[in-house]
Amino acid sequence: MERPPLLPKGSTVNGHIDIHIEESPCELSVSQSQDSPDGEAGHRNGGRSCLSRGLCRTIRKPRENIVSVTDSENHLPLEWWKTGIAFIYALFNLVLTTVMITVVHERVPAKEIYPPLPDKFFDYVDRVTWAFSVTEVNGMVLVGLWFLQWLFLRYKAIVGRRFFFLMGTLYLYRCVTMYVTTLPVPGMHMTCAPKLYSDSQAKVQRILRLISGGGLSITGSHLMCGDFLYSGHTVMLTLTYLFIKEYSPRSVWWYHLVCWVLSVVGVICILLGHEHYSVDVVVAYFVTSRLFWWYHAMANEQVGFTVPLFTTFWRHKLHKSWQNRMPWCLMHHPRFKPQRQKQWYTGTVCTVLCLLCI
Repeated sequence: MERPPLLPKGSTVNGHIDIHIEESPCELSVSQSQDSPDGEAGHRNGGRSCLSRGLCRTIRKPRENIVSVTDSENHLPLEWWKTGIAFIYALFNLVLTTVMITVVHERVPAKEIYPPLPDKFFDYVDRVTWAFSVTEVNGMVLVGLWFLQWLFLRYKAIVGRRFFFLMGTLYLYRCVTMYVTTLPVPGMHMTCAPKLYSDSQAKVQRILRLISGGGLSITGSHLMCGDFLYSGHTVMLTLTYLFIKEYSPRSVWWYHLVCWVLSVVGVICILLGHEHYSVDVVVAYFVTSRLFWWYHAMANEQVGFTVPLFTTFWRHKLHKSWQNRMPWCLMHHPRFKPQRQKQWYTGTVCTVLCLLCI
């Protein structure tokens, strides 16, 4: 008796994969020999046919060919409400940063009594007055480019909440570092607003003014001192570049190069303007870049790595962080991978972005 096929042709497994079982060539030849009109030839070849049939049944293995995979896996729920929670988290930490700057400003020692700390970069490079304005312009350009790129992403909600979560966490860390250690001004050129001491109403007005101006010096809203460790400008320059590169195709290397130049020039101009100590910039870079890769390693580990040793290492080490205690369902989708975001814009849009940054 012929063994019935495991699955009929065109059937599906779990509604995702079509499996086709192909007929063995030897079975086809056996059936043709049995159906031959010449009975004598069929009788002579009967033993050979039986032997061929038995051999084919023994060595035959169904060949499963994956024909197509449905697109159900590619349609992930956007869940904008999670993105809204991440946005509120980032907004809260940004407002908290402005409040902390106002508090720390009251503790900054007078530069006539406590001069700037020694800094090797300042020893060899004189201050460039217009350099810090270049930093803020580059930062605004990178933020604008990242926003335009985000509009063309397929999963804007998932990537958006990743960005908001990281930005909020970085500024939360910044609130802690600049509160626990108050550094003197890095240069005698800096002019700090007068201290208000117990005037709460004036402090609230300063906070609102700082928020309305985006915390930028070129808008005239940032006249307070004390927010040195670590550099918020370096955080945004580094974070926007990392997101731009991570969620764009590798083929647009020139776009990555332009954004990298904008980021590097902006960071260098912070030091040229003597607006931050060198340690402020170094710490900001390492905290931002490591937290970025740390977060994405943990998010991808939820999807699953193919190397068992690597998976075991990250599960043992990364899961000890406090971020892993947070509800991961609010931060990412377990089936989402950054590689699926590579096709998000056309060559025309990419050219427009490059022209904007030039």
